[in-house]
Amino acid sequence: MKVFFFSILVALGVRVAYAQSGSVHAERMREAQRQTVLLANQSGQIPLTSLTNVNMASVHVDYPHHAVFDSITTKYWATSPFYINSQQRDTSFFALHDKLKFYNLVLVTLSDQAPLSKQLIDFINDQRSISNVVIVLAGNGNNLARLEALKVPVIWCKANTAEASSVAAQVIFGGIGISNRLDATYGNVFKRGSGYSTTKSRLGYAAPETVSIKSDQLSRIDSLVQASIAAHVTPGAVVLLAKDGDVIFHKAYGSHTYAATEPTKLDDIFDLASVTKVSATTPAIMRLYDKKRLSLTDPISRYVARTRTIPDKATITIREALLHEAGYTPYIKFYESLKPTDVSTDSSAAYPTKVADHYFLRANYFADVMWPVTLRSTVETRGKFVYSDVSMYMLKEVVETASHRPLNEFVLNEFYLPLGMRSTGYLPRNRFPRSRIVPTTENDNWFRNMLVQGYVNDPGAAMAGGVEGHAGLFGNANDLAILYQMYLNRGTYGGVQYIEPSTIDLFTAKQSAGSGRGYGFDRAKPADLAARPYPSSQAFGHSGYTGTYVWVDPKYNMVYICLTNRVYPDDSKTYGKPTMNIRAMILDTFYEAVTRTTSK
Repeated sequence: MKVFFFSILVALGVRVAYAQSGSVHAERMREAQRQTVLLANQSGQIPLTSLTNVNMASVHVDYPHHAVFDSITTKYWATSPFYINSQQRDTSFFALHDKLKFYNLVLVTLSDQAPLSKQLIDFINDQRSISNVVIVLAGNGNNLARLEALKVPVIWCKANTAEASSVAAQVIFGGIGISNRLDATYGNVFKRGSGYSTTKSRLGYAAPETVSIKSDQLSRIDSLVQASIAAHVTPGAVVLLAKDGDVIFHKAYGSHTYAATEPTKLDDIFDLASVTKVSATTPAIMRLYDKKRLSLTDPISRYVARTRTIPDKATITIREALLHEAGYTPYIKFYESLKPTDVSTDSSAAYPTKVADHYFLRANYFADVMWPVTLRSTVETRGKFVYSDVSMYMLKEVVETASHRPLNEFVLNEFYLPLGMRSTGYLPRNRFPRSRIVPTTENDNWFRNMLVQGYVNDPGAAMAGGVEGHAGLFGNANDLAILYQMYLNRGTYGGVQYIEPSTIDLFTAKQSAGSGRGYGFDRAKPADLAARPYPSSQAFGHSGYTGTYVWVDPKYNMVYICLTNRVYPDDSKTYGKPTMNIRAMILDTFYEAVTRTTSK
């Protein structure tokens, strides 16, 4: 199957009337970038840095490429679109003004195809007195002189194309850096040679050809995923590839279930399973390490006091838990100890912990039952690598004691919201409609006996209230690409340093002679490094039981995200064990394309 690109990538979810090859799209993007100039940016507002408290609207005034513009801006932050004609009466602009009362950032898109009316200029002037305003102008520049008195940033591109719209949106957020200058004078302020330079600080969105990869080299991904769906390896998937700071491939496949009634979408939210370990617990430990709130050699008992009197746990360190060398029990089947009186179909003060729809645990079940069982579990293999979820139960307690905040609140406010990861977090049913969340298990006849959708698949994390160190996190592919690009950038993203570079280097490097793992992160196995040209010895990532996978390779400047719900409908009981390792096969395809490029 040949991969095509439209006037903006199909991966961005925008339909247009004609198709073009990736190379044509890449050249048009480069041309639009060469023609784009940033003006009146004295305040340094562009690119945007902090997004946490931004409420953003886009006002499209006779702008033909609004769909492309909004599809890009929503990759970075939530955007509410509004539409108006420049020749509308004052009353229409007054009404629009009132609708924008909750927005503190307004992006106004204009086209030289329509004259700028007095009503429109008055509206922008009025709006900038109460909100931050950024103007995007496409066309030959006839309207530039009329914008100089507004004293707000103006992003102007001579081309009035979908590609120019994409470039402008990315410039606003730092997905593209520009340094172009005006080649002529427009009015009294915008003189020849005027313009501001910006640097790239966030992910961009481009065709593979932008980074010298041919689209055809990635076309095998389509056939691999379609074959896995046909073989009932997974009902659906979302795959994202980023190279050199640009998302070059982002596609959704299949459906939420094999009934194929709900197609998988690019922004669907997946249960990340053990990817939680390196997307929540590990970055939380890194942040606290940077703040000197903990040391890797600290015993966990310093933060979890009840372990101080347990001989086999009293001296276990944070470092050992991160490496899965603490000797903890790998996994505890807490659900096997449930009694009928522990569960209710209705919520109440006596049964407050929601585990699934119409499934509630009694109050304090974690503290009264699960935590004592965890503390009594044996330590048998200390010093050896034995992958253990119990390690992350312990590290969650460490994070919450050291930060004085619940883990879910800590990572949401320290990482996800500031980074622009709006769909990532714990307890997604509290924030998103059920239809946006991909189901994991339907025939759960060993625990909940129902469809599990929007509640964590892992029984232990579910019984703990949905928030744990080893599982419970949900997110979409674009959000994860942001987080792992931040790791690849050695802790910086959007102009903000989230984690110190030395800390990223420390945690992602090989820290165990036995397993080859980093702190929290999985790494390439020694046998793979010896037998194959890739991955590199710098690569790191993690997999998740539900069918998720994240991978970063600094040598090749690449990020790979694969999200599936392979455990649907009943964790291989109906269709048998998967016959394809789809996550690894897609990664190999990406590596083959990247290494073919770098070897030239």
